[in-house]
Amino acid sequence: MRELTDFERHVIEEKGTERPFSGEYHLHDAQGSYACKRCEAPLYLSEHKFNAHCGWPAFDEEIQGAVKRVVDADGQRVEIVCAQCDAHLGHVFEGEYLTEKNIRHCVNSVSMVFKANGATVEPNKYQFATLGGGCFWCFEAMFTQLLGVISVQSGYCGGDEASAHYQAVCSGMTAHAEVVHIEFDPSIISYKELLCVFWQGHDPTTLNQQGHDVGPQYRSVVFAHDEAQSKLAEQMIVELTQAEVWSKPIVTEIVAFNAFYGAEDDHKDYFDKNREQAYCQLVVRPKVEKFRAAFADKLK
Repeated sequence: MRELTDFERHVIEEKGTERPFSGEYHLHDAQGSYACKRCEAPLYLSEHKFNAHCGWPAFDEEIQGAVKRVVDADGQRVEIVCAQCDAHLGHVFEGEYLTEKNIRHCVNSVSMVFKANGATVEPNKYQFATLGGGCFWCFEAMFTQLLGVISVQSGYCGGDEASAHYQAVCSGMTAHAEVVHIEFDPSIISYKELLCVFWQGHDPTTLNQQGHDVGPQYRSVVFAHDEAQSKLAEQMIVELTQAEVWSKPIVTEIVAFNAFYGAEDDHKDYFDKNREQAYCQLVVRPKVEKFRAAFADKLK
């Protein structure tokens, strides 16, 4: 994914807003396509754009499947995010009758990049997987070593934005699970291969627990980004059960992905930065060594 400036990160990751009438695309009228600034997935076509006199770029239609709607925490507005990477775009409004379609996507310019006709935006060749199976420090240390994995982010999934922080999640009182959000190149590594690492990297038969880590935040869960991912995970559970890989039933949840919230900065590359810490020595390192032995042919 694209490296963001501090201001781009404020808007795209922290859900900030640029000043009205200040954005690059406020009055932009060239012919072409608008894509997500972070992952470059196509979002809007120039024919969707209109001047709403609101100070921000406005669109009355999106490219099919490109934009996801999320109700704000206050229940008043509807946020729009990139369906591919969850980058914050802005908000969507209906009932204003500004165009025949009666809808306005109010988008921050800084959340987008423009590609003129003749330089058509290509669909992003990368895909995402979001998986939880205990402490995210372990999975991050494993998945980052795989060929074809572009990036791995530790974070939270399953709950709301307000409770998406470490102290709240560790209480076990939120709906979040600790997860890794993986961007990968399917031409190099498949989603099934990522799931193979997932199954090997934790015990999917212990409910809300991995070793001494106990609580619903440590549950075994696959957050599927589409129907194909969901069906594949279900199929693998059937196959693993029939093969009797574990003596107890698999309790892994398979649920639809909604939103990912990145963990605090001090959790990034935690194992690499804290190898001598007791938890890393006793818990993370043995899992990483077992993973490296099992998947030696897939390592970077």
